Amino acid sequence: MSVDYLLKDGFVIHGAGDDESPEKADIAIEGDRIREIGDLSHVSADKTISVKGLCVCPGFIDVHSHSDFVLLADGRAEGKIHQGITTEINGNCGLSAAPLYGPALEQREKDLGELNIKDRWSDFIEYFMLLERRKFAANFMTLVGHGNLRASAVGYTDKALSGADMERAAAFLRDAMEAGAKGLSTGLIYPPGIYSDTAELVELARETAKYKGIYTTHMRSEGDSLLESVDEVINIAEESKIRSHISHLKTSGEKNWKKLDGVFQRMERADKKGLVITCDRYPYIASSTDLDAVLPSWAFEGGRKREIERLKNDWKILEEDILNEHPEASSPSFWGNIAISSVSLSKNKWMEGKNILEVSRSLNEIPMKFLFDLLIEEDLNVGAIFFLMNEENLISILKRSRTMIGTDSTARSFDGITAKGMPHPRGFGSCPRILGRYVREQGILTLGEAVYKMSGLPAKTFHIDRRGIIAEGYFADITVFNPETVNDTADFNNPFRKPEGIYHVFVNGKPVLLEGEITGSLPGRILR
Repeated sequence: MSVDYLLKDGFVIHGAGDDESPEKADIAIEGDRIREIGDLSHVSADKTISVKGLCVCPGFIDVHSHSDFVLLADGRAEGKIHQGITTEINGNCGLSAAPLYGPALEQREKDLGELNIKDRWSDFIEYFMLLERRKFAANFMTLVGHGNLRASAVGYTDKALSGADMERAAAFLRDAMEAGAKGLSTGLIYPPGIYSDTAELVELARETAKYKGIYTTHMRSEGDSLLESVDEVINIAEESKIRSHISHLKTSGEKNWKKLDGVFQRMERADKKGLVITCDRYPYIASSTDLDAVLPSWAFEGGRKREIERLKNDWKILEEDILNEHPEASSPSFWGNIAISSVSLSKNKWMEGKNILEVSRSLNEIPMKFLFDLLIEEDLNVGAIFFLMNEENLISILKRSRTMIGTDSTARSFDGITAKGMPHPRGFGSCPRILGRYVREQGILTLGEAVYKMSGLPAKTFHIDRRGIIAEGYFADITVFNPETVNDTADFNNPFRKPEGIYHVFVNGKPVLLEGEITGSLPGRILR
């Protein structure tokens, strides 16, 4: 028998369960599939790769990605490929590539312009055609964003949906699911999701359940109202009879760290009711999102232009509301925990990587006023990193059997249009950090548990067919790493760094990383 590639003498972790130990075996790849596993000394290959002493496992599945738009600008996804990621699940936190009608498209124009994307589209059918034409390295799967549905139906208005509004949103949802979306995501701290009530979400989740889709959520609160937000997730799951998933589970703010036990208790009670509530987490204690997320919800009503008008004219009221919601914002230390990760204007690039306190002091400004002025000047395009979590809770979340690993990051490369700013290092180091820090160094997870959380469990949870497991007949999405040396090197001061110890990555039977170097191949597929 002759095959395309033969991986010889590796230690294979199949990814089918969390109690698995490596077993020595060869793997034959023919076309886009795994042809055979075992002692393959009788097999010849166009290319034989010795992986002696290395771990061979399923390619990692990033369950929480935000590469919806960047892949049209740069499909290489080097930061993800170097981590061993072969599939990204996109459309998270209520924002997806489609639908984009009316106000939903207007709100994205700035982002598309920043990425120099000239094409425009309305639905997933059009978007998928564009993406397939551009080509990309890792497989692409998507949820449909609730924010897209609501914005396309009624814009960014703070209102309850009427019957006709709901039918428009539901029609957009059905179109997306029929085009190949795998579920519904919400971002309930962002406009327009922030304006929705539970009844609206239940109705759309029920519609999603008809397609056997999943409901994922960036909850209404990950801090002060954390427990109430978990209750809402469970209520939606129960009322809609839908599999539900909590995105980047965390306890934000020191006063809320003690609430994690309450979160787990609620999830366990849901399990006893027969509900399926899973979650994901990135292995860092800092989060990242848009800087304007600190503003009260009413500031977002009406879209980008109205928000900027309020920053100019209503800043005193905004300041009062921020202090009411975050009393700790009166302390300089609060602003010292928020770092600026990206800006648009070249004159402000010096701020990237610095926290708001030190930048405002260098400009002799009050932090709150500086916040407002920067958002106005940058037309809201400011990314930020928030250092508000703790390591003990992170470890507890990682250890839970239904926790998966997501980067919560776009796919960036080390040069080109996506190599900008000072982004969160999770986009370059999440998977190797799990394997190095939390498996080898701290023993928080076994190697089998870690691989399962990054492969077989995501494939099972998100219904990804014939991927996530090393098995004959499955697609050849494969990652090869050295368990003794694998580690992340990216940090908050130097995020654009390649990890160590990941040698080979195959996507659909094609090598995208060989001997630690990007091959330039773009064999990714859309997983509908």
